[in-house]
Amino acid sequence: MKAVCWMGREKISVENVPDPAILNARDAIVKVTSTCICGSDLHLYDGYIPTMQQGDILGHEFMGEVVEVGRGIENNKLKAGDRVVVPFTIACGKCFFCERQLWSCCDNSNPNYWIAEQLMGYSPSGLFGYSHMMGGYAGGQAQYVRVPFADVGPLKLPDGIPDEKVIFLSDIFPTGYFGAVNCNIQPGDTVAIWGCGPVGQFAIRSAFLLGAERVIAIDRFPYRLRMAKQAGAETINYEECDDVVEALKVMTGNIGPDSCMDAVGMEAHGKGFLYLLDKAKQAMRVESDRPIVLRECIQACRKGGVVSVPGVYGGFDDTIPMGAFMNKALTMKTGQTHMMSYMQPLLERIQKEEIDPSFVISHRVPIDSAPQMYKIFRDKEDQCTKVVLDPWADGLAAA
Repeated sequence: MKAVCWMGREKISVENVPDPAILNARDAIVKVTSTCICGSDLHLYDGYIPTMQQGDILGHEFMGEVVEVGRGIENNKLKAGDRVVVPFTIACGKCFFCERQLWSCCDNSNPNYWIAEQLMGYSPSGLFGYSHMMGGYAGGQAQYVRVPFADVGPLKLPDGIPDEKVIFLSDIFPTGYFGAVNCNIQPGDTVAIWGCGPVGQFAIRSAFLLGAERVIAIDRFPYRLRMAKQAGAETINYEECDDVVEALKVMTGNIGPDSCMDAVGMEAHGKGFLYLLDKAKQAMRVESDRPIVLRECIQACRKGGVVSVPGVYGGFDDTIPMGAFMNKALTMKTGQTHMMSYMQPLLERIQKEEIDPSFVISHRVPIDSAPQMYKIFRDKEDQCTKVVLDPWADGLAAA
């Protein structure tokens, strides 16, 4: 089968690799019909996530048709022919954390838990296509995928709904929604969201769905800010702003936003000395991430407010303003999304036409175009917001 493989920093290739097979009784094999490049994949592309190995299959946003199930899966749970969207997190459904619906903290789905424990103290759940530290699972940018614990994760889909409306239930729609849930939005609240990429766009719309009165979106690319405005957000282009924190004070009557969301994560861009210092430290591998957005969220949030962090961080960060965090009585809520808690409710919102997630798609291309599209997506060329790959289309799409 064809698969998108990590071959080194900024090196992606489409290779012919062996088809996956059932390994455990609760496995399923899914024939992928649509798969995507996620902003989190760019951290792998740029070489900032450790324990990647040459030839690893990438991708954690995918959906398709079940073609085979293990003997441990009952027909009422999943069967060949079912059309499913697969969450990016892998959960056993039976451990201490899964029983509490903390699905992304599953204790049993990362066979390489000991690697993650060295960095984090405890291991989160396994993830598709996201390093050996997170389980070493083959990802979904491929024609077929082995799905472990397939009686827990995949969401069966109704007939007649196109891939482009439901593919983002695999990650970015629930992730943006989870980020908004973590803001603890109350009627009349103002929510500031850093990053107008795909997760940020869903977070903006989710904040309004959850009752926010105002959403203020911060980014630097005009086409992404236009998308935010189309959803009803006010916007700040930080490259045209002397001080984002001061601008938010002015916009909120010197109170500050009720909640601030970092939808950017470890490769944030910014201005000023601390950003340049972060960039240099990260390039030299002295610091894991560039936490410029996290700093601004903590500084900008009103006293007693909430900082929500759906943006991915990889390790250790310097010069975090803990004095501001503590003295302002802030709450921080983070985490990989507890996917199984949100996929079905968000599918119902799609069915009710409260939201059409396909708005975020800018490029639909054959899987052979993945190497070019990783670069285009990373460099924000061609007004690229979201790339959907077709694993079965032939040839290369024009960039």
